[in-house]
Amino acid sequence: MPTIFDRPKPYLMAHRGASDHAPENTLGSFRLALEAGADIIETDLWFTRDGELVCHHDATVARMTGRPGRVAEMTLSEVQSLRVRSRFDERFPDEHIPTLAELLDLLPPEVVLTVELKDPRFSDSAWAERLARQAAERVVRQAIVAISFRRRNLQGLRAAAPTFPIGHIAVVEPFPTQQVDVLGPFWPLLFVNPGYVAWAHRRGKWVCPLDPAPHKRLQWYLRLGVDAILTNDPAATRALIARERAAGRS
Repeated sequence: MPTIFDRPKPYLMAHRGASDHAPENTLGSFRLALEAGADIIETDLWFTRDGELVCHHDATVARMTGRPGRVAEMTLSEVQSLRVRSRFDERFPDEHIPTLAELLDLLPPEVVLTVELKDPRFSDSAWAERLARQAAERVVRQAIVAISFRRRNLQGLRAAAPTFPIGHIAVVEPFPTQQVDVLGPFWPLLFVNPGYVAWAHRRGKWVCPLDPAPHKRLQWYLRLGVDAILTNDPAATRALIARERAAGRS
């Protein structure tokens, strides 16, 4: 797992960028997260029809652009011709769906990238290898992690790139799996199994709860010693963590 941080844990993972303040998975959202001091940027990946990787959450572009179409059935040119529409249009009027290449160019080397493998084609190692090639420099530095709800997607990537760090997002399993590097349990699972984080740490794994609105549970996460905290609002979460530390509650 990444060892480039010189900051204390928990690291701050910006969920689709600073998605409470900018249209999710856009360069504007990623920039705002970086300005807020995010240690890790999280995004979602789909392949376009012509095999390019884009940062987008849904299978279709409808929610974010108001236009019909499935990402997998559109060319990169068609995807990027659309403007992202959101409640933040006044501040971010010209955002588009970015490519992974654009995000990689934006990120400073000290910021880790987490990519959620949405497209089922990642289960095919030939498709997964496209990600591995594009992110090869970050894989060498262990500055990227691929996560997914779909174990088959993770298996496809591992077959294509055995050293690529991977993580599983668990919704119902209260016991950590041993076949991945990072564990992303849906946060209620940590109530079901209070020893989850300690178990994972004994086996050298990171834990980042699936909880993009973590503020009500922040003290609890700090007591558990999670490695990273997912958040839609990295600036507010960073301020709350600092306040807890100043009060001696972490």
